Amino acid sequence: MRIAVFGAGAWGTALAVAFARAHEVLLWSREPEQVETLARERINHQFLPEVAFPDALSVTGELDHAVDADLHLVATPLAGLRDTVIALHARRPATPLIWACKGLEAGTGRMPHEIVFDAIGSDTPCGVLTGPSFAAEVGAGQPTAIALASTDRAFAERWVQALHQPRLRLYANDDLVGAEIGGGLKNIIAIAAGVSDGMGFGLNARAALITRGLAEITRLGVALGARPETLTGLAGMGDLILTCTGDLSRNRRVGLALASGQSLPDILAKLGHVAEGVPTARSAAMLARRHGVEMPITEAVDALLHSEHIGPRDAVEQLLARDPRHEQD
Repeated sequence: MRIAVFGAGAWGTALAVAFARAHEVLLWSREPEQVETLARERINHQFLPEVAFPDALSVTGELDHAVDADLHLVATPLAGLRDTVIALHARRPATPLIWACKGLEAGTGRMPHEIVFDAIGSDTPCGVLTGPSFAAEVGAGQPTAIALASTDRAFAERWVQALHQPRLRLYANDDLVGAEIGGGLKNIIAIAAGVSDGMGFGLNARAALITRGLAEITRLGVALGARPETLTGLAGMGDLILTCTGDLSRNRRVGLALASGQSLPDILAKLGHVAEGVPTARSAAMLARRHGVEMPITEAVDALLHSEHIGPRDAVEQLLARDPRHEQD
């Protein structure tokens, strides 16, 4: 089988490497210099160092060449999803499509599948790949379990069978909304966990943030049509735990840096990668207000990221000052 992976950042490269252990894979990048470097060095030193490309992985910058595949896998940042799927659909509209983007669209609050359906319609067989997975570990062949969600149960089950590997285990899911909400909003809670850890609040505080963060994610997810059980699975709780506790988490590192007093522009410049929790916090807070869902951690992170007058300690004090309530509320 031939798989085309679009986006040569850390996650796209890791997936391309992983799937090239069993399939022929084309990794596409829009940047000619990056294509030349990757093809020559057979390693992505910028985004995934120390992981050599398998022989079955080739690199291209020619979109017309890349689209000639049995599966299109889009692994761009969320901001590039719309333009990428439009370009793919214009060339090969019937090719099955999977995306691995997480977050909510800035300004609109749309989930990735809503972006895809808005851009090319809902006729193309498609789904999302999401779950607890650091790119470095997937690229290195460390054991990982993720979910492939689609509104078409048969599509999800078919591609789980095709892509499943002993060290990259896939599980089918037909709750597309739940999978995307879990994968997107966990980044916001990871920023909060990084702030908490960076301020020395301890493991109890981190556990409380993860637990209450999952409650927030579930409330909004259910309001949008998700099933609660999805948000206690790989795409929800699994991804949330990993991102809030793992030192490879970019969003957690944003929180740690904020707690140390660094400015957000400086943090993002040093990071060198996209931290999807930063734009997603604003979109999630907007969605929560629109649907009448209470999300105090999300609101606090949004305020911390986008207000010049609120610092890490202020955000924490706001959360600690909330009135007591029933745990299920």
